[in-house]
Amino acid sequence: MTQTPNLVLTLVSQSGDAVRLAAGAPGGSGAALDRSGGGWSIAERSVRGGADLVSWLEAEAPGLGADWAITQAANRKKRLLISDMDSTIIGQECLDELADFAGLKAEVSAITERAMRGELDFAGALTQRVAMLKGLELKALAACHEQRVRLNPGARELVETMKANGARCVLVSGGFGYFTSRVAKMAGFHSDRANTLIDDGAALTGEVGQPILGREAKLTALIEETAAFGGMPDDAIAMGDGANDLDMIRAAGLGVAYKAKPIVAAETLARIQHTDLRAALFFQGYGVGEIVGA
Repeated sequence: MTQTPNLVLTLVSQSGDAVRLAAGAPGGSGAALDRSGGGWSIAERSVRGGADLVSWLEAEAPGLGADWAITQAANRKKRLLISDMDSTIIGQECLDELADFAGLKAEVSAITERAMRGELDFAGALTQRVAMLKGLELKALAACHEQRVRLNPGARELVETMKANGARCVLVSGGFGYFTSRVAKMAGFHSDRANTLIDDGAALTGEVGQPILGREAKLTALIEETAAFGGMPDDAIAMGDGANDLDMIRAAGLGVAYKAKPIVAAETLARIQHTDLRAALFFQGYGVGEIVGA
């Protein structure tokens, strides 16, 4: 990671002194700006960036329960929010939870974990897992959504605040439209993109609609959505936790790893591990008073 001027380090914590932490950041210039309030400790400081700063943050931030981002000073507030769903906007992996209704959660979850770590081909792993659910009655989908699916803390505030400031919000998932359409409404997203579970009117057939939405399709969604309003990928914030989110996270102006697998966190300069999704607003320069409530 080469050093770059005109960067801002944002530190966010709900359990520690982010301002004090920011003051000790290597390569910083000027005093840390205290933007704390409402139970949040938030600090910003101009920095040069570089591997030394990242290593320092990885060592020091966890002790204060602090999340952090290194961003360009310009164009901080993004015009597009594009986010993964499972284990990002919601706290669950829908396919794993659906498999529980077939008595196969342990087997399916093991495959999910390997796929999210980048150890398995995503499309192949998805096809394998869905095939295991052949014959599962459609009523299980409704039960799964109603009983299991819950928004992660800060999800609705993140979406509503960005919408209030003119941003478009899109949910993209390697999961399934049955769930993304419902979660999009729960959180307030404008639209959603996902895969399709094939059924015969009564039960799942064990097949997935083609083509499968995976890593490349998420990147395509980012490019298409920004182009639609005459923007560029730099105008987007992309969030996710698994390997199939990496391409859109890399391409976005602000790529955020949310409680992510190591392969994802290692390639990002914005990480949420200790607080909640509202941190993604602070990374963009929003103040506590600007957050639109649930």
